Amino acid sequence: MSQYFDVHPQNPQPRLVKQAVQIVQKGGLIALPTDSSYALACQLDDKAAVERLRRLRGIDDRHHLTLMCSDLSELGNFARVDNRQYRWLKGATPGPYVFILEATKEVPRRLSHPARKTIGVRVPDHAIPLALLAELGQPLISATLQMPGDEAPMNDPAEIRARLEKQLDLVICGGPAPAQPTTVIDLTSGEPELVRAGRGDLQHFGLTASA
Repeated sequence: MSQYFDVHPQNPQPRLVKQAVQIVQKGGLIALPTDSSYALACQLDDKAAVERLRRLRGIDDRHHLTLMCSDLSELGNFARVDNRQYRWLKGATPGPYVFILEATKEVPRRLSHPARKTIGVRVPDHAIPLALLAELGQPLISATLQMPGDEAPMNDPAEIRARLEKQLDLVICGGPAPAQPTTVIDLTSGEPELVRAGRGDLQHFGLTASA
């Protein structure tokens, strides 16, 4: 049975943020709002929690999970970023994007793509995940909360609680979130390549949704 925290979307209550982080640190799998849809999240170095996340989403190790980072400085510890990539990142973060980059040795092998050794990274533009990241002091592993068979991500915390309360340890209610996933852009080849169109604007990268 999951807990349910009603957290202010602009000014998260420090007491609830601390309690949420304690749940994560004890191996919890949580749902939280972001600047795109709601997301699933767990602690970076908790193998069991990561496997729970994969099972719930119905995805295998070839599907990129996302490192949700507090800022570009933290992101740079886990992904290799050259000067050109940095300019693209700086112009689009924080924001509703996931960027595919080469993983550094700081990323546990089980979290990077098994063939490409890449990782998805993002810096959200939402006070609740940023508050959790600041309290935790390291990235969260996250994935869009879109269940197998669903056509769109989940964005209603009450529905999330009703459907998933037995599979989650905590649902953070921060009000409704956009019903669009993140925009996913691969930066590993030298030029931005669109993997998935979502909420993030593509013009900054010279891309269109049909690219």
